[in-house]
Amino acid sequence: MSKASFDFDLIVIGAGYGGFDAAKHASEHGLKVAIVESREMGGTCVNRGCVPSKALLAASGKVRELADSAHLSSFGIHAAPVRFERQKIADHASNLVATIRNNLTKTLERSGVKIIKGQGRIEGVQKVGVREINGIDRFLTAKDVIIASGSDPFVPPGIQTDGRTVFTSDQAIDLEWLPRWIAIIGSGYIGLEFADIYTALGCEVTMIEALDRVMPTFDLDITKLAKRKLIDSRDVDCRAGVLASKIVPGCPVKIELSDVKSRDIVDEMEVDAVLVATGRVPTTQDLNLQSLSIETNKGFIPVDENMRVLINGDKIPHLWAVGDVTGKLMLAHTAAAQGTIAVDNILGNTRSIDYRSIPAATFTHPEISSVGLSESEAKDLASKDGFELGIVRSYFKANSKALAELEADGLMKLLFRKDSGEVLGAHIYGLHAADLIQEVANSISRRQTVLELVNEVHTHPTLSEVIEMAYKQAVIQMKSNSGK
Repeated sequence: MSKASFDFDLIVIGAGYGGFDAAKHASEHGLKVAIVESREMGGTCVNRGCVPSKALLAASGKVRELADSAHLSSFGIHAAPVRFERQKIADHASNLVATIRNNLTKTLERSGVKIIKGQGRIEGVQKVGVREINGIDRFLTAKDVIIASGSDPFVPPGIQTDGRTVFTSDQAIDLEWLPRWIAIIGSGYIGLEFADIYTALGCEVTMIEALDRVMPTFDLDITKLAKRKLIDSRDVDCRAGVLASKIVPGCPVKIELSDVKSRDIVDEMEVDAVLVATGRVPTTQDLNLQSLSIETNKGFIPVDENMRVLINGDKIPHLWAVGDVTGKLMLAHTAAAQGTIAVDNILGNTRSIDYRSIPAATFTHPEISSVGLSESEAKDLASKDGFELGIVRSYFKANSKALAELEADGLMKLLFRKDSGEVLGAHIYGLHAADLIQEVANSISRRQTVLELVNEVHTHPTLSEVIEMAYKQAVIQMKSNSGK
């Protein structure tokens, strides 16, 4: 098929951040682009994830700050009892969603991208089928196709949802009501962020985690410190090592808790509401992937480092996938990076993605962030490649800015190679951790060493000096290790 006979140079299925960045980048480089979206423009992040949840966290964080009389009195400030309006907090989130969604749509239109509302699917090599909202089904052709269909909340077997008393994060961002007592299933970043929101607004929280400790995906040292502030000091009760095997919506909601190994019922609970925060699954079921014999891994589409879709390790010509459907790092900024990388490869500019340098953040109060390898991953790499792993800890309690803010409860943990000094990873808990991690992410992206980074001058007094101190400690440890 010649280029002239294609309807488009590129069709993108899905208008989340991955699809948006891919479509915009392609159009800006002269390609004729269409983007197909069955739901709202902006995907999960804009409509049901990052954007509205951060608006809720911002508002509830203000409530928490103003209600912390002990903290304010340390500054000599005495505030009146805090009052808030739940609906206006919810409106703040929904208004922000509408604004960003509108801006995103206008940006694509100005870039010349054709927006098609409907359910997109693969219909063969360089062919896309679209079931439009009006029911009309049509077929389009494109030289290249990018799948960016995103993900949806995972609801484990045995859990019934009604969207009102038992719900996922998709419904939680609407903040339709504030349950007196809410159980949150899962203690990953979604569960932690909503626990932060609900406790700030006066709700009692029970956090139920199937693994043997809460916050199981976070660095252990970070967890020990963060748990004291984010869970132990708040109206949060934790149940780890038990499975919410059955949840029935209603007033009250009934929960059966089972032993993870034996599956025997060990307890029953009745609460006002349940938030299911047990992760996300790829949205691939309606893509008709079987038309090209694509086999997914638990629903995820296999791709190489250039974002090409694979079948048994072989590349499928002209088919790409980005974002949550790839199952790499299910983060909006990862999807955006993958989208532009896929387009660059389509344009003939070979690029691959470096997942190690992509940071992640949990926007609790205080925040948690990380980039690069975990401690266990770094130890495995050290054993495999035959080098000694260096670990240093830099504490916020030694930082002038943190002390001035009376927010000295924080830690940075830095992982590096003792032979070369290369930075392998970092984990931060503390004030503005989500912003601080970017400096380390940039150094990992460049594969820099602490020997290079230690001489960089940081503004005083700022929180960034926590990172400077970690680099200095790492260099001292290297010199001590070499006997110099």
